[in-house]
Amino acid sequence: MKPAKFSDHAKLQMTLRGASEEEVITAIRSARWEPAKPGKLKTKYRFDFNKVSLTNQKIYKYKTVEPIFADENDRIVVITV
Repeated sequence: MKPAKFSDHAKLQMTLRGASEEEVITAIRSARWEPAKPGKLKTKYRFDFNKVSLTNQKIYKYKTVEPIFADENDRIVVITV
């Protein structure tokens, strides 16, 4: 798998939404890619969670991570999550 680079925007969104770099990479490696905006791809992966969400203090059984990224020749660039 190509190395992943995270944009500053993606890092901010991951912090706000409680997603880790490892979860985003797992989603990209494990789930089916679909077209997004021109030149971009998206995917979605559901993780077991069973915890309180950092964003709204509710308990969720699952967490879904949905990165938008570009597949470049030598790397994956994560644009947002």
